[in-house]
Amino acid sequence: MADSSSSANGAIVVADQPDSLGASGMPRPTLQNLVATCNLAGVLDLKTIALHARNTEYNPKRFSACIMRIREPKTTALIFRSGKVVVTGAKSEEQARNAARKIARIIQKLDFPIHFTDFKIQNIVGSVDVRFPIRLEGLALQHAHYSSYEPELFPGLIYRMVQPKIVLLIFVSGKVVLTGGKVRNEIYTAFEKIYPVLHQYRKTAGDAT
Repeated sequence: MADSSSSANGAIVVADQPDSLGASGMPRPTLQNLVATCNLAGVLDLKTIALHARNTEYNPKRFSACIMRIREPKTTALIFRSGKVVVTGAKSEEQARNAARKIARIIQKLDFPIHFTDFKIQNIVGSVDVRFPIRLEGLALQHAHYSSYEPELFPGLIYRMVQPKIVLLIFVSGKVVLTGGKVRNEIYTAFEKIYPVLHQYRKTAGDAT
């Protein structure tokens, strides 16, 4: 566990390798999407931004924000009149911050007197494949306090971990989605805690489908 934790603090490129194996041979979640917010500390004219910035659309009848897409890093921003900005699609904290700053510079060049403030990661989503099928019925039964499993409504088991406060979507195929993290180590820690449980409910050839 210590090896896995320390490596999670390493370089972003290493940490984001798809389903890479930690020192214990346990797969590691890949960061799929980060949602970040920032404040430009000024009132914005969204129509002007949409007219003069590239890859930007604004339809106030459909949505109150201006939507701006940038290619590097590949992200989408929702820009509100109040100066609040929501950035989605980043694969790392660095990408999210770079995208937010890039959007601020674009808007600044349109002569809006803004200041980049209050940058914050709001949600981190990760995914991982444990590479074995899971008996979701047994897991739901023994962990009923944390689990919700209604296959007729949703094919995955919803597991609400308390510490760290992460929601996991666990599928019979062995795919796991983790969401709700504010820092990447919460995603890694949650998976380290759930992995032995998933292994306990590993489906074998003799199990009924």
